[in-house]
Amino acid sequence: MKTDRIKGEEYENYLHQRTKQLDLPSADSAVSGDKAEQKLAFLKQYLKELGSVAVAFSGGIDSVFLLKTAHDVLGSQAAAVTVSSCVFPKRELEEAKEFCIRHGIRHVICDADALEIEGFAQNPQNRCYLCKRAMMGSVLQAAEEQKAAYVAEGSNTDDDGDFRPGYRAVAELGIKSPLRQAGLAKAEIRHLAKRMGLAEWDKPSYACLASRIPYGEQITAAKLAMAEHAEQLLKEMGFCQLRVRVHGSMARIEVLPEDFEKLAAQPVRGEVVEKFKEYGFSYVTMDLQGYRTGSMNEVLKER
Repeated sequence: MKTDRIKGEEYENYLHQRTKQLDLPSADSAVSGDKAEQKLAFLKQYLKELGSVAVAFSGGIDSVFLLKTAHDVLGSQAAAVTVSSCVFPKRELEEAKEFCIRHGIRHVICDADALEIEGFAQNPQNRCYLCKRAMMGSVLQAAEEQKAAYVAEGSNTDDDGDFRPGYRAVAELGIKSPLRQAGLAKAEIRHLAKRMGLAEWDKPSYACLASRIPYGEQITAAKLAMAEHAEQLLKEMGFCQLRVRVHGSMARIEVLPEDFEKLAAQPVRGEVVEKFKEYGFSYVTMDLQGYRTGSMNEVLKER
């Protein structure tokens, strides 16, 4: 739902719901004050000192905000590099392309087959490290070809609280994390992006499709496609923040608790079951804990 199409009381109700769904700051929060602006000023100065940068651009809100800020500061010395792979939905690639065209940003697309990365398809606990190191290697090569002095990626301070072995690869490769350097949290990024007029300010958080498959279970192109098709269907039905986890032939759907009733009611429930079976699932379930980031990592914390 686009905010520019919503007026008056309907717009206020929309903002209230989005704030609740995305854990955004309220209007009187400290996030909307000087602190976020100070961090933005630091970020701009940090990027200016880099001189030229290639942003690893997924099209998510963090990389959108980072890329737009880098472009505002550095102009043509800022470029976007997007990796196209089976672990990323085609929808995300198209949205990344559209964003760069809209804002006049140089955009390079690299093709990479994650399933060819040694050890990745076996889905070990360091899966993200193996993938990130290979993918960022492609970004580094593209950055060199574009004569960018540095590569930057969009992790923020909120990402520090979960199991994310991919960050080790970022550090090993010398890739910059400007948002973390500036001390920016997700809510602050959304707040600043909204003030900048970026339509993506309320875009739901996302993660690669491999995170839908439990550790130790083989990652295949078919399973990745099942997750992609299933999540696309739910998005088209109007669900906002969601995940579809693939447990063999069983789908475990995570949606926000306030969306439980909608998912469980007919005709939505019947259509979801019918379509999911067409995608290759034998069983379709709803997770009663609801949507949460890193739910596949919960088993690691229990060990």
